[in-house]
Amino acid sequence: MTATQAPTAGAREQVLDAIRGHDKFVLLTHEHPDGDALGSLMGMDGLLAGLGKDSVMYVCANEFPLPYEYRWFDISRVTSEVPADVEERTIIFLDCGNIDRNPVEAFRREGATTLNIDHHHDNTRFGTVNHVVQDASCTAEIVWDLMNGLGVPLSQPIAEPLYVGLITDTGRFMYENTGPRAHLMAAARIEAGIDVAAIYRRVYEGWPEPKLRLFARALSRTERHAGGALTMTQLSVEDFRQTGAEDSFTEGIVDRLRAVEGTKVAALARELPEGGRWKVSLRSSDGDVDVSEIARAAGGGGHKAAAGLSTDMSPAELVAFLREQVIAQIA
Repeated sequence: MTATQAPTAGAREQVLDAIRGHDKFVLLTHEHPDGDALGSLMGMDGLLAGLGKDSVMYVCANEFPLPYEYRWFDISRVTSEVPADVEERTIIFLDCGNIDRNPVEAFRREGATTLNIDHHHDNTRFGTVNHVVQDASCTAEIVWDLMNGLGVPLSQPIAEPLYVGLITDTGRFMYENTGPRAHLMAAARIEAGIDVAAIYRRVYEGWPEPKLRLFARALSRTERHAGGALTMTQLSVEDFRQTGAEDSFTEGIVDRLRAVEGTKVAALARELPEGGRWKVSLRSSDGDVDVSEIARAAGGGGHKAAAGLSTDMSPAELVAFLREQVIAQIA
């Protein structure tokens, strides 16, 4: 049984029928979009264009500029204005586990047809149709499956963003969510003519100097707790000011911590601009600890291997909370 045939086979057919039967769509994803959010958004737009549908991609204005590693994406078709004919459009949420992660009220109207396409296991099933494939490696993988179901050919403009969604959400095929279909999907994109080396350079290399300086500060503050099972660091508002770094420049720090020998959970806490509040990224290194469970205990969420939360705990309280949570799961 393939990932997309598992428990949501009926929902898959409903999504396919809705795409076939409707002509106008508006596409959305979650706040602070990552590679899978943007990749699946643009991939779905390409799918709909291939069927001759009228599609609008919406991203809130405060999300721009995009994170540095995604600024090479062609966003000429992305808008930050709610379409005037929004009431005539079918709404598609991509990679959005909770409707509150896209706070625009215009997309929550009563009676709207809402297709919820996602792979987060804690998805709240807020759509008219909920195509949630928990064992898919990424939402981009689900979009690829829908393309196959609709007979849309895989062109290079569609293949590139979908490949970015794949490599970023699987940690370049290192995370436990990397299944056989992830590699089949990668092969299909390469056959479609994408330049793999160029994509990797754009996403993972070409660092601006402020990012290097921010990494240096984060790594120099690394602490080990719970007998080395918890490896964490923190960055203050002042660190960003002094290095000239953007918030998105933290991408990759927690993965370096995750690689430290003996680590079960890696954590990066970064102070939010208003001060006194922290955004925490969590990664599990070997599957022994479910970091989404830790995140949910503090009002956050995510995947078993990658999750996050926001908190107003003090740094000392946060360390104590994370240490207690990690020990509880490995004891």
